[in-house]
Amino acid sequence: MILVTGASGQLGSAIVESLKVAGVPLISGTRSPVVGSSDRYVDFDDPGTLDFTGVETLVLVSAGYAEDDVVIARHERVVTAAQRDGVQHLIYTSLATAGDHLGFALAHRWTERRIQESGVQWTILRNGIYADLFGALMAPDDGVITSPLGKHGVAVVTRGDLAAAAAIVASNPKEHAGRIYDLVGSHAVTAEEVARYAGLPYKPESLDVRRKTLNTSGLLPFQPSMLLSLYSSAAHGFLKGTGSDLEQLLGRPLTDTVPVAAGTL
Repeated sequence: MILVTGASGQLGSAIVESLKVAGVPLISGTRSPVVGSSDRYVDFDDPGTLDFTGVETLVLVSAGYAEDDVVIARHERVVTAAQRDGVQHLIYTSLATAGDHLGFALAHRWTERRIQESGVQWTILRNGIYADLFGALMAPDDGVITSPLGKHGVAVVTRGDLAAAAAIVASNPKEHAGRIYDLVGSHAVTAEEVARYAGLPYKPESLDVRRKTLNTSGLLPFQPSMLLSLYSSAAHGFLKGTGSDLEQLLGRPLTDTVPVAAGTL
């Protein structure tokens, strides 16, 4: 039996749908179970809901953005419960290797280490930056894209491709035991390329100007620095490295990410 956490989120729900197509037995773990469904209530903040009895393969979809100590505590509870309940294989949706410079990387790397030391068989899926997130970072102001993303590009990927890869691994976990896959795009998409596709001008502002905007935008205290780390890492070429792991897992070309990114503008 496979259990997917975060099954009501965008990535988690896509993984569930991919597994359903594959016809494998699975449980959707979520904080928002549908009444009358077979969904299981799973809340990382409530250890009493972390019952993985009978689960052979656990797909741990990362807990989302929060302060490092909050995310780490959530993941610690899940891994501890997996050890206690006899989970045989743990698959974790982490962050691409190039993402080490990002403001939310630490919790991912901590979780990877915790899983690798757990004694449970594991596979790490280091997911690249989502194409739709890249597009969201480019949100135009009065018809002009001013986001400080530079010219280097980002090897973005679609959630659908990542979900399909996760389903492939979860369907046959033994074949992927002890592997770390760097699931980034085969093409580094630039902000200028997306802007041109959308028919909008691209006039990037400075990081300082963007920081001032973010600091007054009503975001949570930790979010401006995380977003700035994305802008800066992209602008300075740290996220442009492409890879073949995702394409090889899927056995097909990757989904074109430029229309996906442009679709959010």
